[in-house]
Amino acid sequence: MPPKLTTLDHLVLTVRDLAATVAFYTDILGMQAEEFHPADGSTRTALKYGAQKINLHPADAPFAPMATHPGPGTADLCFLTETPLSDWRVHLATHSIQIEEGPVVRTGATGPILSIYLRDPDGNLIEVATPHVG
Repeated sequence: MPPKLTTLDHLVLTVRDLAATVAFYTDILGMQAEEFHPADGSTRTALKYGAQKINLHPADAPFAPMATHPGPGTADLCFLTETPLSDWRVHLATHSIQIEEGPVVRTGATGPILSIYLRDPDGNLIEVATPHVG
């Protein structure tokens, strides 16, 4: 039997415009931006929410090691929320963020979810979902 993983610590998004990405994820999705300094002495930026973290790599200077083909707009991310999607719809409209699809029922990691879809500044697909009963 292979060893087991327990949870995702962080993921990396490659971005064209660090400031625009930080503004979107903090102002629109409510995450917190944090600068950190790894052992190589560089200054990096991360987005934190709950117990998770998204590290941001600038497309014009990604940090090594990196994906084989890092690129902006290549991610499809689903975030769970306890806030009703109707509240999200109002919040997104206030910020002129277009909802591409939803609400629609999908299957999440632990069961049915109700989702809306939007895009971040790089075109990554962002899914915001609540547990779905019924």
